[in-house]
Amino acid sequence: MSQDPFASGGTVRSQDAQETDLGRSGGVPTPEAENRSPRRSSNRDEFDGPHQFLRPPPTAIVAAQERELPHVPTNLLVQEQDDVLSRVNDRLSQCAFDFIAKYQFPVPLEQDKRPIQVPSDREWSEWVNLLKRLATKRRIPARLLYQGQIKQFITILENSLEMRHAAKHQSRPLKDDRNILQLISAGLQVAKILKDAACMEYMDTVYRQTERVIQARKATPGFIS
Repeated sequence: MSQDPFASGGTVRSQDAQETDLGRSGGVPTPEAENRSPRRSSNRDEFDGPHQFLRPPPTAIVAAQERELPHVPTNLLVQEQDDVLSRVNDRLSQCAFDFIAKYQFPVPLEQDKRPIQVPSDREWSEWVNLLKRLATKRRIPARLLYQGQIKQFITILENSLEMRHAAKHQSRPLKDDRNILQLISAGLQVAKILKDAACMEYMDTVYRQTERVIQARKATPGFIS
């Protein structure tokens, strides 16, 4: 049986968890047991069972969808994009490091990795994974997050994951201007939910600086975006 790496001792099952669907008297099934749908085989493909097909859209709509995609402006050079995304990525790692250190959350030791001393000891994706595990194990109280948004926490973290992928894989295609600004905004939302005012100010500054460069390029005669 796998153990919770954040737990310091064994787990104790609650009385509700130990009760079966047979009830307490005479082995009579409870209504919950009778109404429960049978467990689906793990090897069964649900799409091979009963299914439906949606009505295809009209030909005119399909033709409109299949036109050449509209041009989306891309004004930042590849090195500029890499620089922006790397700055945001590094600052998010610092934000996560500070949050975990401030509230003294346990960080499981991993045999193939050295103990964490500085934010750069882990990639942003690894910080996201650690924060998600802490959240799902209910180690992070909702009161520590902005407006207690514990249910939105994992979604906000996952929205920022493209940041590390984009910063690390330099062979990727150029991202359009809106996508770059969206990634910076995703980082700002992480700082916000972790209630890190300094990180929020940093992200806002990067956003405004990047937006100014984009607007200046748009106004430059002869610059092809």
